[in-house]
Amino acid sequence: MSTSDIAIPPSSSVLDLRSVPPSEATGHGEGGPAPKRIVVGYGFWIFLLSDIIMFSAFFASFAVLGSATAGGPGAAQLFDLRNVQIETACLLLSSVCCGIATLAVEQRYALLTQLALLATGVLGAAFLILEVREFASLIAQGAGPSRSAFLSSFFALVGCHGAHITAGLLWLGTMMAQFYAKGFRADICRRYFCFSLFWHALDIIWVAIFTIVYLIGVRS
Repeated sequence: MSTSDIAIPPSSSVLDLRSVPPSEATGHGEGGPAPKRIVVGYGFWIFLLSDIIMFSAFFASFAVLGSATAGGPGAAQLFDLRNVQIETACLLLSSVCCGIATLAVEQRYALLTQLALLATGVLGAAFLILEVREFASLIAQGAGPSRSAFLSSFFALVGCHGAHITAGLLWLGTMMAQFYAKGFRADICRRYFCFSLFWHALDIIWVAIFTIVYLIGVRS
């Protein structure tokens, strides 16, 4: 009897890879490249992580220099929590509106997309105006960034966040114009996906600033 006459019984424990559809295969490139949305999102997450590392350095500097007031006023004497609470409410509501815009983009609802993005921008601008007014008030009191190491670290941390909000508002205006002029093209939707990640990340960073810089600073 030859080896070709020997029948091999089927076994459920043996997987015939030739029977797996290409769309379901995994590993070794069998399933093809990842969708472009995933690749773009992954790359932007790397950028956000680098940004978070930068903010971590600012937070560490503030933690070290928070008590270095050089005989000048500290957080309890300078910060107005009521104003900061309004800032926080504006930014949190803008994040909610950004989430609504994301749902509208997924549904290709043009009017709701524009309205939600407009509300996001208005609330973000209100936050920025309140922050600039706070900075101007501190400087008018003689509590500018050169007054003490504490104030230098405060202006650096909060000012860096404000600069990111400004960049986000410019980006938001660009997205509104692109949605209006070109519709829901795939590349524009990917750009908006990156913007929404950026805006929500700024929201999270501000919650940390509000807690560490203002609440803990005033109470200590």
